[in-house]
Amino acid sequence: QVQLVESGGGLVQAGGSLRLSCAASGRTFSSILMGWFRQAPGKERQFVAAISRNSGSTRYLDSVKGRFSISRDNAKNTVALQMNMLKPEDTAVYYCAAGSTTYYTISSFANHYDSWGQGTQVTVSS
Repeated sequence: QVQLVESGGGLVQAGGSLRLSCAASGRTFSSILMGWFRQAPGKERQFVAAISRNSGSTRYLDSVKGRFSISRDNAKNTVALQMNMLKPEDTAVYYCAAGSTTYYTISSFANHYDSWGQGTQVTVSS
């Protein structure tokens, strides 16, 4: 099991930026998949971004492509989500997720992740 702690959420106006960070412990970080998901009130959890173990591949939700960027630092056991040009529809609780599976190099499916952070609120005002 991997322990994950997110930080960096907050309130921002539309068009603004936020950077979310997630610190991981409990497993060799370079061996795990990492991703970000979000959940808005009354909606199901939604994939946002994922990154492969060596940062060679990234994947994004279509609506955030060109605005969000995921990165990881295997030396510091951290993954980040840089969010630019934020929109009110980006408002949600954002979760960092870690997957120990060795079968996939990258994944947008929540059931491929077995450790989750506590979530951090991102609110974008119009």
